[in-house]
This record gives sequence, structure tokens and C-alpha cells, in this order.
Amino acid sequence: MKFNRKNYSDEVLKELYEALLKPRLIEEKMLILLRQNKISKWFSGIGQEAISVGITQALEADEYILPMHRNLGVFTGRKLPFTRLFAQWQGTPMGYTKGRDRSFHFGTNEHHLVGMISHLGPQNGVADGIALASKLKGEKKVTVVFNGDGGTSQGDFHEAVNVAAVWDLPVIFVIENNGYGLSTPSHEQFKCKQFIDKALGYGIEGIQVDGNNVLEVYDTIKTLSASMRKKPRPILLECITFRMRGHEEASGTKYVPKKLMDEWAKKDPVENFERFLIKEKVIDQKYSDALRKQIKKEIEAGLTEAFQETLPVADTDLELKDVYAPFTQRVISPLGAKSEKRFIDAISDGLRQSMEKHPNLVLMGQDIADYGGVFKITDGFVEQFGKDRVRNTPLCESAIVGAGLGLSIKGMKAMVEMQFADFVTEGFNQIVNNLAKIHWRWGQPADVVVRMPTGAGTAAGPFHSQSNEAWFFHTPGLKIVYPSTPYDAKGLLCAAFEDPNPYLYFEHKYLYRSIKSEIPDDYYTVEVGKARLVTEGSDLSIITYGMGVHWAQEIMNTLPNITADILDLRTLLPWDKEAVLETVKKTNRVIVFHEDTMTGGIGAEIAAWITEHAFHYLDAPVLREASLDTPIPFATTLEQNFLPKSRLKSRIEQVLKF
Repeated sequence: MKFNRKNYSDEVLKELYEALLKPRLIEEKMLILLRQNKISKWFSGIGQEAISVGITQALEADEYILPMHRNLGVFTGRKLPFTRLFAQWQGTPMGYTKGRDRSFHFGTNEHHLVGMISHLGPQNGVADGIALASKLKGEKKVTVVFNGDGGTSQGDFHEAVNVAAVWDLPVIFVIENNGYGLSTPSHEQFKCKQFIDKALGYGIEGIQVDGNNVLEVYDTIKTLSASMRKKPRPILLECITFRMRGHEEASGTKYVPKKLMDEWAKKDPVENFERFLIKEKVIDQKYSDALRKQIKKEIEAGLTEAFQETLPVADTDLELKDVYAPFTQRVISPLGAKSEKRFIDAISDGLRQSMEKHPNLVLMGQDIADYGGVFKITDGFVEQFGKDRVRNTPLCESAIVGAGLGLSIKGMKAMVEMQFADFVTEGFNQIVNNLAKIHWRWGQPADVVVRMPTGAGTAAGPFHSQSNEAWFFHTPGLKIVYPSTPYDAKGLLCAAFEDPNPYLYFEHKYLYRSIKSEIPDDYYTVEVGKARLVTEGSDLSIITYGMGVHWAQEIMNTLPNITADILDLRTLLPWDKEAVLETVKKTNRVIVFHEDTMTGGIGAEIAAWITEHAFHYLDAPVLREASLDTPIPFATTLEQNFLPKSRLKSRIEQVLKF
């Protein structure tokens, strides 16, 4: 291994050496504790330390790094207190996640770190968002995101690199090529000879370094980051290294040929750099021994303090409270003149006024810029706000949702438009595992609104018509709104942008141009979590939302001798339990009605809640009506049979028989 110190001072070399020693000595201690059954699990990065250390030391302290589970050197390099770090691994309150997540699954804005989730690839999209925010703010900063060689097989990696390339984002995509994805060798992961070959396909630079040579890694990052600050662009950096221990300690290394282990043992990054420094007379053995002794002392002190903590005391109220970022809505009442607007115009109006109110809000979606979106909701926005804030995206839903989270980490707001709600499956993981959980895990708000054009009735077939709100209804940490009127469409959208929590905003495509009403021209908000009583009656209650509100009104108009409370939920998560209870107490008969399919729909939860909390008010069983448990057909006759509107009347007659 050849080290080229160039013009780096002895002091810089000593700092690199100390930074290398810290993760190595911590790991050696952790392996002892693991054998003593004092810690539960460990993912070793022994043999790979030079990558984490070289990169971290080369970057500016306020440049974001998105590490993974073998990048201990990133965390020690950013000088996280040992006590808090060890407490995090033990799951005690002093850690960064209050015992809610383990090992390196956390972030800290104080140290400009964003931890991974176990799905590995999604951190790349988040890195894009952080880099985009830095670029928009003119900060001249670089973002670094780590990947294992196995993780590069994921679609998230491809999407994020592609987006970064198209948008010229200053992201260094680091690939630690250690030869294995868990136990799967590299030749079973990819066909090309080396990872840098992939850079050509994205039209970006690919650079390969000796990942065990800390000086080479450091110098490369120093050079690249200086260049990228002047000329923002992504770079793929492949670091050749080797994992000297198992994927995690329990898995062992039986699948690795002994010859290979012996070869890489000779390339140990710590031992080789130490020998080089001694040869260069930068340090001597006495210096090394003293430094090791000092670091071990710091480790023991941190462990002693961390081990004094007990596991967190379960506090149900606190656990529930921390699911969402703190926010108390201040409802803004409408003022001034009104004008007639269609449902689609109300959404556009709310979006435009939110852009005016929040200069840090960025819109992202397919074809939303010059074209104005497939439904023309953002028509004219580029002229008013510019292409920095109104951004066409590649077909990379996961990366774009991740980028929204990255913008939020940098204190900005994001809207992501799904061209159709059906396409949200491509970004599903980012929404339910990253956006929804990040505040509860380590206190980071996800200030992202995902707009979801939804619903059937337009003969668009099974992949452009789905009502998929129930998929997300089960996920703590999300908020879901689903307006049925132009007034609510504007007011709920504006409210969503004011809240720092992640929102799914469902907008029914059939309503876009089929309904209109007079609504305020000025900015206003609607209370989130508050249902709306559409009509009042005494015979039964119809609890619904979205298109169901209009269908219920239409059917009730054909029944002049029956009156009903029609309750529009408007907000699905959290939903208005008080309003539901009040209408049940009043009419004693209930139908829960929605466009989504019956099995596992939101209606099942509401019906169960009524049975559990208001059974003694009921004069009849709680009935449900919903779409058929089939995919959505294309032909109009089949689609109308699929939808629940035609069956609501008979359901009303049924509940009134009791």
C-alpha cells in the first residue's frame, strides 16, 4: 500500500490517524462486550474504516453525510459524544432515538448526519433533497451518501443517481465495494467488472479509489468536494475494500475463502497507515501507545456512563405524542370576496397561494412545469415561481419522495405530485417507512405533502382509478385528507402546507371539473381532523368522504320520506371520532360508505370503533357499503357495477328495517 502525503502537514496526518484509531478501538471493545452478552448485536466495519474516516475528515463540518451501519468512523469523526453513542446502541434514553431504534438508525442535525433505514437504498433520494436544498440556497455544499455494493442493486439507488445527474446535484454517491452483499459475492450482484462503469450510463464521473488507503480517500474527497462546490454535479465514488468479519457477528465468515481473508488482512487500513507514519517520523510507537491508551480511557468512561442507564420506562402518552411533530393549527378564516371555482381551480388556487406564503416550498412531479401537469393544476406556475421551485421530475417516485424529505431536513417544504394515486406504489417505502416514522425515531419533521389524484368513474381502468387511501390509513405518522368540495379542497391543502408533518392529499379526479362553488379568493385554511355535517336528518347517518358525499346526497334526494345525517369526514387520519359519536347518538342507525373496496377499507375501522364505543346507542347493526372486492374494470358498465353508488339505496332500506 503506497501513501502519498503530498503537502499535508504532520498535524493533518495525526488527525487522520486518531480518527482511524477511534472506530477500530471501539469495535474491538464492542466485540468483547458481545461475547460477554452485554450488547445484543454488532455490524462490524473492521477493515473498512479508512473510507468513513477519510471522507468525514475531508468534508466541512456542516456538510451532510448519510452513513450506513458500517460507518462508525463517520459518527466518531463528527464527534458524537461516546456516552450518547453507546446509549443509542443499548436502546437507553440518553441515545438519539429514546430506545425506539437501534445502532446507526438515527440522525442528528446538530452533527449534520442522517441515518439509514433498514431498506438501505432510500437514503440516496434523501441525499438528493439535501443537496437540492443546498443548491437552491446557494450554500456551495456537498452531500455524501454511503452505499454497500449489495444496496446498489436496488431501484432506489438508480433513481437517486439519475435524479442527481439530471438536476446536477452536488452528491457523492459512495459505494463501499467489500466484495459481498451479506453473503452474496459481487459477481452475483452485478455483471459489469466495476461499479464505476455504471457512471457512464448516467452521464456522470466515476472514480475508483483504494478504500483501505485513508490518505487516498481523504485526498480524493478533498479534491472532489472543492470542485463540486464550484461546479455542482454528482460523482460516483467506488471504494475498493473488504469486510473482515461477518455481515453481523452471528453470521460468521465461513462463505469467504481463507486465502481471500489472508490477502486482505495484509491491507489492514489502520496498521498500514500507522507503519507509514512511523516510517515518516510523524509519530513513534510511544505516541501510538499513548494515543491508544487515551482513546480506550474515553471509551471506558463513555461505557460506564451509558451502562448506568436503564431501559426507558414505557410512557404510552409520550409514545403517541411523538408520532407527530408538535404543531397546533391556527385556522385562518376566509376574508374578502368570493368567486366561483371548480374543484380543480380550488386546488390550483390553494397551491399557488401556499407557494406565495411559503417561499421555501418546492413543487416536484412529472410534467408539472411548462406543461402544467396532466390535469393542468400547475399551469402557469413556472412563469410565476420559476423552474427552481416548480420542478419536472424523471419517473423516479421513490427518489422524489426521498428528495422531499431531504428538503425538509434542510428546513424547506416540499410537495410531490403523483401523476395518479396508483403510481404511489413506486414511492411506498419512502412514505410509510421514512416520512411516517422519522419524527418518532429521532425528532426530524417530514414537511412533505404528497398530492394523490385518485378515484374511478372516468373509465381509466385498473391502474389509473384506484382508491388506495386505506393502504396508508394503517400507518402511524401520516396525516391524510380527502376533500369533497372546492372550499375544502383549497382550505385543507393550505392547512397541509402549514403543518410540518407528512400529508397525503387525495383529490378525486371525477370532481375536478364536475363540481363548482363560490369560495373565498383569499388564503384560508380548514381545520384538520374536523368532519363536516353536510345534511341533517333523523332516520340514519351516512358516514363518508370524497365522492361518497356526492353519491349519498344524490341517493337521498330520491328518498323524500327519509332524512339522514351525511357526515363528510374530510380528514381520514386523524379522523373525527367526536363527530361520528354525535351522529350515532342522534340517529341510532349508521352506514359507512366509501369508494374504496370493502375488505380492509377505512369503513371497517369506523364500524368497529362505533360498535366498541357507541354500541348502546345503536338500533341496528352498523352497515357498510363500498366497491366490489375486485380490481377496477375499464368498460363503463363494469365500472359502474364495481362502484357502490347503485347499492347504497338498498343498504339504506336494509338498515331502516331494524
